[in-house]
Amino acid sequence: MKTRRLGKSGPEVSALGYGAMSFSDFYGPTSESASHAILDLMLEAGVSHLDTSNVYGNGRSEAWIGSYLKTRPEARDRLVIATKAGISKGADGKRRLDNSAAHLEGELDKSLARLGVDHVDLFYVHRREAQRPIEEVVETLALLQAKGKTRAIGFSEIAPASLRRAEAVHHIDAVQSEYSLQTRSPELGLVQACADLGTALVAFSPVGRSILTDRPLRPGGLDQIPFLKGNPRFLPGNHEANLTISDGFRALAAEMGEPAAAVAIAWLLAQGEHVLPIPGTRHVAHFREAIRGAQLTLDAEDLARIAAVLPIGWAHGDRYDAVQWIGPERYC
Repeated sequence: MKTRRLGKSGPEVSALGYGAMSFSDFYGPTSESASHAILDLMLEAGVSHLDTSNVYGNGRSEAWIGSYLKTRPEARDRLVIATKAGISKGADGKRRLDNSAAHLEGELDKSLARLGVDHVDLFYVHRREAQRPIEEVVETLALLQAKGKTRAIGFSEIAPASLRRAEAVHHIDAVQSEYSLQTRSPELGLVQACADLGTALVAFSPVGRSILTDRPLRPGGLDQIPFLKGNPRFLPGNHEANLTISDGFRALAAEMGEPAAAVAIAWLLAQGEHVLPIPGTRHVAHFREAIRGAQLTLDAEDLARIAAVLPIGWAHGDRYDAVQWIGPERYC
């Protein structure tokens, strides 16, 4: 497995990671044994970068990673574990953002307990609380790092300008953002800012929530995935258009003799040494396809052919609806 550094001063990790949101039922029902099978494959393939959050399954993702580490304690030294906090529910049950020092440290302590570890390797603010100066939040993260509760710090879904403000206080090791052949907005400043500052860009949803695979979700197949039923790219009309356009990508991947997901991962890895994709899936076979992407090297001709079938801006529909956009920072 190829490796890359998680930020200029962070640990060396596998070029490909794994996003453990799929250890919850967010994208359909799963089980603890199925999740542990993914972790087994990670170790087998040399995938060391494991990403989770306190809100994935209300802590279940972390708990299942913890139960795995309990049965295989030697795995702790082979995994670079990242988690997040900053999203909570108010008294009315509605989602709210809380970047206060008390909330972040309290939630990190709960995460450590579920994971069964004394520190994580990377701790993110999951969503930025707009009313709270980011400089204050960075000071909180730096204190958690100084206390030894996390080795590195980061933010998820922030704008390049926010990253630069944060970096002026303390080095930010990683920024997490949706980035793929389907979602190119990070190229409007975030890819560049991360490269300039020595910050890793951790790319989630690198296969476009199935659209960039050989088995994309089809209309009528979203009943168990409420998030996607309301997502603009999967609404009637947009969904069919996105499938039709991405058929060309699937055909190209087949011509190359590779799974579509592998080509999508390889494309991301070609966007810069600081880009680290973290696909998530409930299925071992699907994860093997993503791992194959880390073994590919695309040349200039390959990249040009991909650009011809999936030019920038090809996707129909925004990546989030109005509710889903609460928290992520828009820019440009």
